[in-house]
Amino acid sequence: MKRGSTSALPFQLKLDLHSGVPVYRQIIDQVRGGMAAGSLVAGDQLPTVRQLAVDLAINPNTVLRAYRELELGGALETHQGTGTFIGEKKINRNDSERERQLGQLVGEFAARAGVAGFTLEELLERLRDLAPASTKRS
Repeated sequence: MKRGSTSALPFQLKLDLHSGVPVYRQIIDQVRGGMAAGSLVAGDQLPTVRQLAVDLAINPNTVLRAYRELELGGALETHQGTGTFIGEKKINRNDSERERQLGQLVGEFAARAGVAGFTLEELLERLRDLAPASTKRS
């Protein structure tokens, strides 16, 4: 993935084919996660559908489905002939929708981690490790 059009990004998509989460959903979640973390910003270019399919060894239709859903949600913009980019538009959700979505994500995440044998304390510790240094509690 490229920032602007010159330098390579450290952001990489990784699939877990044993997670039970559909591949297109993993792509969507990772792109949105990259946006939330700031590793993907407006104007960053994503690989072409064909290139990402080759890189991840998946069907191009799977990538296309993920890109389309992200584009419909305003996260991506596709420019004919130049590529697919992280969109300028901020995704706006009302407070109750944000709370509902966060609750759903946390519940799913905790359940999957529990099945994998992780404790809530281990999850919290790892989440704190992901937080920027300025927001970590001492």
